[in-house]
Amino acid sequence: MTKKSDTFEIAEMGDVVLQSGATLRGAKLAYKTHGTLNAARDNAVVYPTWYGGQHADNEWLIGAGLALDPARYFIIVPDMLGNGLSSSPSNTPPPYNQGRFPHVTAYDNVKLQHRLVTETFGIETLELVTGWSMGALQAYHWGSMYPDMVKRMLTSCGSARCSPHNFVFLEGVKAALTADAEWKEGFYDKPPARGLRAMGRVYAGWGFSQAFYREKLAITALGYASLEDFLVTFWEGGFLESDANDLLAMLWTWQHGDISANPLYNGDFDLALSRITAKTIVMPGQTDLYFPPEDSQYEVSKMPNAEYRPIPSIWGHQAGGAGLNPVDAKFVNAALVDLLER
Repeated sequence: MTKKSDTFEIAEMGDVVLQSGATLRGAKLAYKTHGTLNAARDNAVVYPTWYGGQHADNEWLIGAGLALDPARYFIIVPDMLGNGLSSSPSNTPPPYNQGRFPHVTAYDNVKLQHRLVTETFGIETLELVTGWSMGALQAYHWGSMYPDMVKRMLTSCGSARCSPHNFVFLEGVKAALTADAEWKEGFYDKPPARGLRAMGRVYAGWGFSQAFYREKLAITALGYASLEDFLVTFWEGGFLESDANDLLAMLWTWQHGDISANPLYNGDFDLALSRITAKTIVMPGQTDLYFPPEDSQYEVSKMPNAEYRPIPSIWGHQAGGAGLNPVDAKFVNAALVDLLER
């Protein structure tokens, strides 16, 4: 059953047994759609959200004249579990509330998204699955879990599994947040603001490249008054808008992302990649510090219909998402146009 909300919808998923063995009772999957599903039900696109993002944050790539044009496609943007709109630590009742929210995998997310696509909309094939960062992780899962359903796939600044170095980076982010005494093992009465601010400061050194900072693009391109203004407003301010437990829940999902960690592939990563038969463009950022291009090159080498097309940008991880740099946004949109015309 789906119930309407002011700006998005909620799919009631019932009791869902997760890969962790926990049961997420009364699971909810938030989502927003753009455009109209045609009579043949063959114009659908799935565009999952990213770490800390919600469906509205994906809308920079949706619109008239863009590749994801609602006049042509029916675009479904499912909100990741843990993002504050779908079932999350911040909105789940006891006993799985706050710090006791169960561990959720990308596999769990995509299983629910598949139910939404097939049960709510009756869709059997997808024209495209695309995503940035953790959205890319979910897109990879779509391609490997449902290869006969996904016709095309484009991933930007993401990977099919979390690398050891990426895992370590996230341990630093997590440690900065949980060091705040107000965190109280996840059962805080007020937001652990010092930890959230520290998390933003740690993230700042990874989200953009060395060249981005060297060229002072935070000031010249984004309009901040100084580097400190950028760190406080963009990074600290961004994390202060999120619930700490929600961030930690999604972080665990990210750290344990692996398209082969499921009953379909039993840890055989190369096999999981080989089963992605969709026409695919894999787009790492040339200067991405935690999804390096060489990881994407390896993934493409194991996929039968994949093209490696890096984003030539010094905006680091941010090159592939959020539409911050118009040049990068144009590059990503053009790749989508190219792929959709194949």
